[in-house]
Amino acid sequence: MTKADIVNEVSRKTGISRDEVLRTLESFMDTVKNSLGKGENVYMRTFGSFIVKQRAAKTARNITKNTTIKIPAHKIPAFKPSKEFSAMVKKLK
Repeated sequence: MTKADIVNEVSRKTGISRDEVLRTLESFMDTVKNSLGKGENVYMRTFGSFIVKQRAAKTARNITKNTTIKIPAHKIPAFKPSKEFSAMVKKLK
């Protein structure tokens, strides 16, 4: 499902225009990105959490050149689904 599919589906279910739904969705995504950019997690009960994870420093290998490089510790965005969300997906066949 693409962002356009989500916009169309929400518009169809709510009767709100596609333009308004798109602006709302874009605003939501900007808010989540800005919060994660500040190091703040976003918690949405019954859906999941957008979190910032800390990755440890590590040594990686380039096997074609047979060299090693050091990758410094860094932060990455991640999504952790809620228990309800995970249970619903596990029931899918």
